Formats: sequence, structure tokens, C-alpha cells
Amino acid sequence: MKARDSLFEFSPLYTDLYQIAMGQAYFLDGTSEKPAVFDYFFRTIPFGGGYVIFAGLDPLLQALECLRFEREDLEYLQGLGFHPDYLEYLKSFRFTGDVYAMKEGEVVFPLEPIIRVEGRLFEAQLVETLLLNLVNYQSLIATKASRMRLAAGHRVLSDFGLRRAPAQGGLLASRAAVIGGFDSTSNVEAARLFALEPAGTMAHSFIESHGDEFQAFMKFVEANPERAVLLVDTYDTLSSGVPNAVRAGVEMARKGLKLKGIRLDSGDLAYLSKKARAMLDAAGLKEAKIIASNLLDEQVIRSLIEQGAPIDIFGVGTKLVTGVPDAALDGVYKLSVFDGQPRMKLSDNLTKATLPGRKQVARFRDGQGFFMADAVKLYDEPLPERMFHPVEPGKSLDLKAYQDEPLLEQVMAGGRRLKDVAAVNEIAAYSRQRLQQLPPEHKRFEYPHVYKVGLSQRLLNLRNELMESYKKKFEGG
Repeated sequence: MKARDSLFEFSPLYTDLYQIAMGQAYFLDGTSEKPAVFDYFFRTIPFGGGYVIFAGLDPLLQALECLRFEREDLEYLQGLGFHPDYLEYLKSFRFTGDVYAMKEGEVVFPLEPIIRVEGRLFEAQLVETLLLNLVNYQSLIATKASRMRLAAGHRVLSDFGLRRAPAQGGLLASRAAVIGGFDSTSNVEAARLFALEPAGTMAHSFIESHGDEFQAFMKFVEANPERAVLLVDTYDTLSSGVPNAVRAGVEMARKGLKLKGIRLDSGDLAYLSKKARAMLDAAGLKEAKIIASNLLDEQVIRSLIEQGAPIDIFGVGTKLVTGVPDAALDGVYKLSVFDGQPRMKLSDNLTKATLPGRKQVARFRDGQGFFMADAVKLYDEPLPERMFHPVEPGKSLDLKAYQDEPLLEQVMAGGRRLKDVAAVNEIAAYSRQRLQQLPPEHKRFEYPHVYKVGLSQRLLNLRNELMESYKKKFEGG
């Protein structure tokens, strides 16, 4: 089997079967080449929070550029009984659509289109699963990381999550964590691929394999003088681990070397860090950092800081890369235009109804420069002077006094990206800058304010007219 050439070169079979099956139906009924528009958006903010960090755009665009059916893919589909004429059609498939998106790292909110895909019906439909797979997970992890950054303040955050991540998703988890605010990762391959800062300490097994804890520490620092961080909880943190680390640190100083730090991986981290800090300082090892790990999340980090724990670096694993407690972002991908006509999905619950037409999102700021509202409008209409609540009739907001900026920009034309791949650290810097412009009440962990997202009058009218026309059609049928 031919190997794919890069991390983001996926087979088109990396999808749900129904995408391929629908594609065959489109091909056989002659609609596969008709133009269509799809929107990506989400409905619920995870973690009980007030915002989401959009991540995963660059990997998606790279994947779309490479998307093609290889001989092995077509042979497999042939074995599933797909029509030979359809398989012939797939031989020359390339993604040739246009993509509009918010900038990666943007602060985003429910119901607003974050990505718009325009192209032939077949290609725009085929990429749904791939898009959702790449963007939902990375946006979830970037958002979780962002919350930990808010809790940690200036302290260092390092991603330790590879061993608990969903298989190769660990690469993208490390990428997303840095976009959300982390400083480094233990994942060496992710550090290489995305130019991230690699970081790490040592395992209990290294100490156990030597029998004598002090000798284990000395063997490690002799081999790794620039990475001299010692794990101190293998046997007894305060009676053995920290004293032996102090002894090793003093011996290193005698040789002109420096103990970089110690890591606490169990027990009462607030209590142990205070005791350890005092022992290190008393020995003249004031520059040695204290690293803490063990099932950390934003709530635990905040609690440790409130308790005055002198922890310099937080190593976060499981609860970062698994998105505890939500585990998934509910992003969806819905048809909004087909063959030049607006389309929408109806629902008994208006929050589940989709928005028709090609759209743009305008973000408005208050007089202090803070984000205050996003208005979803039709792409070709003037800037709205008022926006309307998407599900509560009668609620509206006057926008005339506020500054605005459009959020969706074209990032791919004819299947080719329009900009070079951005450095992950550049995306992270942009995300931090944007998050600073979100008012504090939307960033708090308990009962955050709901950010205002509304519809322009024309978009609201279009949605309501389509809903009425569909209902009349059903009643008449």
C-alpha cells in the first residue's frame, strides 16, 4: 500500500461510509457537480465556559490540498460494490472548492459560521467528516488549554498528555494545547513537526532500576546536565526524594552545574511544594523550579495557586487531552445553499434549525475596544444597524454606535490555500491577543456571561420565510 506523504495527507476513505454512499447517489442522479455551500459551527460551549478557541484550520487546509483517491482506495470501494462508473469518476477527484474561515486561534461562539465551504456538491459533502474530525477535537483541546492558562497566570504550562491521548490525536492535542496557551510539550514528535518547545523530566522506573535514589539522580544529571529535573516521589517525597534531590543539587553546584528543578507527581501538592521549596532554598538551590503533575486541570491549578503553592510549572496530561469533562465539541456541518437556492434544516427546537444562505460574521466592539457582540448576516448585505436574537423574538440590539470587523476571510480558492502554513506559536500569540479583548465576565469559570450572537434583519427574514414555505409544503402534502 502506498504511504501517504505527510501527517495531513489523508485518504478520502477517512470518512463515514454514508459520505461515499451519498456521493454515488449524487453522481448517478447528475447533481454531484452542482454548486453547494456548507457551514461549520457549534451549538454548545464546553466546560460550562463562555467561549471557544478555534483550532485546526491549517491541518484541514493541508489535508484538503492533498485529498485524492489512490488505486488501493478504489479497489477497496470496488469490493464494497460501488458502481464502476462512480469509481471511474473518483479516479480524477481533487478538492477544487473555496474555503472561507475565521482566523485560527480566534475566539468564537455558538451558532455563528466559523468555516464556509463552497464547491461542487460531491466534494463539499465528502469533506464533512474530515473537517469535523480535525476541527472539533483541536478546538476542544485549545479551549481547555486556554482555561488552564487563565488559571495559571504567568506560570509555565507543559503538555504531558500523549500517553492518554486518542492515539495519533496526541500530535494534534499538543498543537492545540500551545494554541490555547501552553508553553511546551513532552511530545517530541509534535515539538519537531510544529516547532514547539520540548520539555520533560524522568520516570519512576529510572529511579527504581538503580535501587539507590541518590545514585539514580546523579546518573541522570550526569547524562542530562541541561535537563536536570528530578522526580522526587518514588519512595517518600519529604524523607527521601527531596533530600536526595537537594544532595544531588549541591553536588552538581560543586561541579559547576545547576539543578533545574524537581517534580512532584502525587500527594498533597500544595503542602509538599511548600515543604520542598523551603528545603531547596535552605540548601542554596533557590533557582531550582518546582514542577507539579498528576491529574491537573484548571480548577486544581486555580486551587493550588489560591493556597499559595510555590509551583513554577504545571505538567498537565489526562484532563487536557481528553477534554474532561465534556470530551467533545458539538461542531456540525450543514448545507446552507444548493444550486443557488438557500437551504436549511428545520427542527421543533428553533436552536437546532440551521441558518440558510452564504453568510458573513461581523464582530462589534464597545468604546473600550472589547468584543461585545457578533452579528451573522448575508454575505452581500450591508453592515446591519441592528441584530436580532436567533431564538427569542422581540430581543434585539442596536449596533450603530459600535465598531465592527468581518471575521470570515477566504483562505482557499480552487482547492489551493491562499496563505502559507502559519507557525503554531504565531497562531497562539494571535489567540492570546484576541482573548485579551474578550471582557472578563465571559472568561470566568462560574456562571460566565453569555456572549451576544444575533442575526441581521435580512437573514432573520430569509430564515423565517423558508420555515414558512417548508411548513406550507408539508401541510399541503
